[in-house]
Amino acid sequence: MKVTKAVVIVNPTSGKEEGEEYGPAVKKELKKLYDEVELKWTEGEGDATEFAREACREHVDAIYAMGGDGTVNECVNGIAPEDNRPIFSFIPLGTVNDLGRVLGIPMNPKKAIQELTNRKKKTIDIGKINDQYFVDIVAIGSVPDAVHEVPIEKKTKLGPLAYVIEGMKALNEKEVYPFEFEMDGEKLSAESFLVLVALTNSVAGIQTMIPDADVDDGYLHLAVVKGETIAEKVNLIPKIFAGTVTDDENILYRRFKKGRIALSESYDKAIVTNVDGDEGDVLPVNVEVLAGHMDVFVPDNDSED
Repeated sequence: MKVTKAVVIVNPTSGKEEGEEYGPAVKKELKKLYDEVELKWTEGEGDATEFAREACREHVDAIYAMGGDGTVNECVNGIAPEDNRPIFSFIPLGTVNDLGRVLGIPMNPKKAIQELTNRKKKTIDIGKINDQYFVDIVAIGSVPDAVHEVPIEKKTKLGPLAYVIEGMKALNEKEVYPFEFEMDGEKLSAESFLVLVALTNSVAGIQTMIPDADVDDGYLHLAVVKGETIAEKVNLIPKIFAGTVTDDENILYRRFKKGRIALSESYDKAIVTNVDGDEGDVLPVNVEVLAGHMDVFVPDNDSED
C-alpha cells in the first residue's frame, strides 16, 4: 500500500509570528489524513518556492502552506511550472489573505486548522506575468507603490487597514501614467494612476472590488482607474465597497485571457509592478491566465456534521 505524505511549508514570521506557534497543531491534524507529515520552515525569500518544487518532484500527495499572501505566492511559483502538481492548501496567517477569503478558508488560524480534515477539492485558475505566477492580483501605479512601502510592523498591527490608509494617501498623487494595453488582440490606451489585473473579486481584503471576477472563470480582469482629480478618485471609494466600480465611467474594464501591458514610448520612467503584494517586474509585461491549472483543498461547507 502506498504511503501517503503531506509537506507543510511554514513561514514562522507571517502575521503575528504565529507560524511557529501553529506548526505542530497543523501536523497533528494532518496526521489524521496522511501517513507522513513533514514540516519545512522557511528562513528567507525563495525558501517556500524551493520547498514546494522539491515536494512536487518527490510526488507527495499534498502541499500545505502556513503564511501570508507572499508565502502562498512563493508556494504557487514552486508548484505551477511542474508537470506533477500536488493538491495545494494553506492556513492564512498574513495581513490580507485574498485567496483564502475567496476560497472560504477561515481567517482565524485555529479555525482554519480545525477545517483541514473537512475538505473538498476545487480546481482554480492562476495567472502568469512574464515568468512569474500569481494567484491574486497585479497592481501598477502610485497606489501599489505606496502600499509596497508599508512597514511590516504596520501591516501586522493594522492588517488590511494599513493598505487602505496608504492607498488613501496615494490618492493625493497627481501623476498619471500613459499605459498601452493589448488584450486578446484588442489594443487600448489610457492615462491612469492605478491599473489592476485581478484573478478574483477580492482585492486588499475588499471582496467587492471586481464583482465579476471568480477564481475559476478562466479569465483575468483588467481595471484601469482614470480619475484625474481628487474628487473623481474619492468618488470611487463607495463604489468599491458597493461592487459597482467596474460600471464607472472613470474605469476601463476588460476581461481577457492573454495580454501585454506597457508604457507609451514617449514616457521614459521605469514603472515596477506589484505582484500578489510584492515587487515584480518592470513594465512592459506579458500576462495570461492558466485556466484550471491547480487543484486546492477548500472547506467542505456542504458536508453534514
